[in-house]
Amino acid sequence: MAQIERIGEEEQLIDKVVYVNRVSKVVKGGKRFHFSAMVVVGDGNGKVGHGIGKAKEVVVSIRKGIEVAKRAMTDVPVVGGTIPHVVIGEFGAGRVLLKPASPGTGIIAGGAIRAVMEAAGIHNVVTKCLGSNNYHNVIRATFDALQRIEPLEYVEAKRGIELSYLKNYERE
Repeated sequence: MAQIERIGEEEQLIDKVVYVNRVSKVVKGGKRFHFSAMVVVGDGNGKVGHGIGKAKEVVVSIRKGIEVAKRAMTDVPVVGGTIPHVVIGEFGAGRVLLKPASPGTGIIAGGAIRAVMEAAGIHNVVTKCLGSNNYHNVIRATFDALQRIEPLEYVEAKRGIELSYLKNYERE
């Protein structure tokens, strides 16, 4: 369900539909259906956002979700295609563990977390969903974890060592 959308001349955004939910309302003449779509948008280079769109049609709800996600984009520190350190994010009953991985590992993650990692441009990471596996909670916990990541320079200063093994993995 991945789509690539052109914005401007040089900026490409990757959007992924994580989950589409159908809700029905019973009325006198039958049932009325509405849809909500959870969408993740990223540039593949450290910027990613998520959004939820609701409408009477699936396509319209996806479009609304993409617009919300574009406005909610945040920066993520990516070092050599992975994250600088282990981090746990929490939202509600959902908890997400993100661990850096060596090149060639790939994205070891479930559907919702995988969409966020691919959109952010993180290519090597190991993740584990702890607690709730509700799509909303998992996405929000993943973004909480990404917000808790400290830049590489800050981690080096705090630990008093140089993390040269991560710098060697920089992608050209």
